[in-house]
Amino acid sequence: EDVDIPSRRVLITGATGLLGRAVFKEFNENNWNAVGCGYRRAQPRFEQINLLDSIAVHDIIHDFQPHVIVHCAAERRPDVVESQPDAASQLNVAASGNLAKEAAGVGAFLIYISTDYVFDGTSPPYKETDVPNPLNLYGKTKLEGEKAVLENNEGAAVLRIPVLYGEVERLEESAVTVMFDKVQFSNKSANMDHWQQRFPTYVKDVATVCRQLAEKRMLDPSVKGTFHWSGNEQMTKYEMACAIADAFNLPSTHLRPITDCPVVGALRPRNAQLDCSKLEMLGIGQRTPFRAGIKESLWPFLVDKRWRQTVFH
Repeated sequence: EDVDIPSRRVLITGATGLLGRAVFKEFNENNWNAVGCGYRRAQPRFEQINLLDSIAVHDIIHDFQPHVIVHCAAERRPDVVESQPDAASQLNVAASGNLAKEAAGVGAFLIYISTDYVFDGTSPPYKETDVPNPLNLYGKTKLEGEKAVLENNEGAAVLRIPVLYGEVERLEESAVTVMFDKVQFSNKSANMDHWQQRFPTYVKDVATVCRQLAEKRMLDPSVKGTFHWSGNEQMTKYEMACAIADAFNLPSTHLRPITDCPVVGALRPRNAQLDCSKLEMLGIGQRTPFRAGIKESLWPFLVDKRWRQTVFH
């Protein structure tokens, strides 16, 4: 009985970025017809769309008629947001609200990716119902983006996530992987933040959560609103760096823990741990242990190739 099941269609914004690539791959490998769009790095793999161009956004959504849109595109670097507030607000707030409106127009389920930085970090863990109080402009723009999305599309979902890592194209693509060179070059000591409590989260796990959420929603229209997902290993950057060193059998004695609150750059919450029980109760979620995920992500960037044999054989 070959019943022709019409393909489920998903549109992914920011598909060229660290999270977007993982989300695209996850849907693509699970019988979804996935179209990714990007801006600077789009061609040839993805559609090139400027999300600030409302006509272009309208056209791709009306041409493709997606069932689901996962909105990964954002200015996510807190220090860049502080220095370019207008551009960041255009992308994080205005473009998100417009996308939500267009999604509603074709009946698509929109998942807006948000951040743990909507919280001030003074009373973790945070449930979806807790009152946000962002400390920096990045957190403020993402929170305004959440509001713009839900005002324009009451059936949308907001998915808040913490610091991400995964298979990067450049080490600077993630605040976790960027530490690898400091770990590898053990001939000079490196100061590492040992104040802010983070929950590094593997992009493949977030991608799985997005797909599971989308599939759950296809069956149940009540799946909407705000959700939290996060890795469950609490680590400072110093502890992550030591774990990375350990995963690759590298020395870590040159890494120096700095326990003072950082004084430069945008303010960060001390501990914005997310409570993920709402998604867990829906049977949604996946967590890769940090050492396994980081090894998978970083081995191509090992400087001393001899280590590869010891790590993988």
